[in-house]
Amino acid sequence: MALRHNLVQLSTGEILRAAVQARTALGNQAKSIMEQGGLVPDGIVNDIVAARLEEPDCRTGFILDGFPRNLAQAAVLDSLLNGLGKKLDAVIEIKVDDAALLDRLSGRFSCAQCGCGYHDRHKPPARPGTCDVCGSNEFTRRADDKVETLKNRLMAYHRETSPLTGYYFAHGKLRSVDGMASVEDVEAQIERVFHAPESREEQITIAHD
Repeated sequence: MALRHNLVQLSTGEILRAAVQARTALGNQAKSIMEQGGLVPDGIVNDIVAARLEEPDCRTGFILDGFPRNLAQAAVLDSLLNGLGKKLDAVIEIKVDDAALLDRLSGRFSCAQCGCGYHDRHKPPARPGTCDVCGSNEFTRRADDKVETLKNRLMAYHRETSPLTGYYFAHGKLRSVDGMASVEDVEAQIERVFHAPESREEQITIAHD
């Protein structure tokens, strides 16, 4: 969808995981926090986002995935956008039942060789233990996809992030979609947000689970 609309998708989670894997100073700070299901301190996340938004590929618009996660980060984002001469067009809230979310995340794994994604119940390999794409027998799971870790992340979400729905509703930016629907239907709902009359071609969207 980002490519379809000539936008850059910026996932703070992916940026942080890459830093952890590369064992950078930032990654070392974030590693233990992420593995325990905690939220990386605002200062680290804010600096990452601020630097990324200034890169040339963000000039035509972007999708923020996983930022902001609390009201303080939302204030920082407002300041960053003002400094860049941009505005927030829409905030997409993807509404998902907590139990279903735990099931989806705790059961996912991927091929260690080609990265193809699977799920224990919803999308297992056609041949158990063998990747459908490259035939590898090696699979990996994210350390932060353990059930207890995910429960901690959900608790942190309800405590820190859920107030954002009220904040952006009050600013007329909130758009909610049904995350329990099929993948195709969820995508269609989000696509309608992009084509809404109040949305501009340079769409800046935030997506939250």
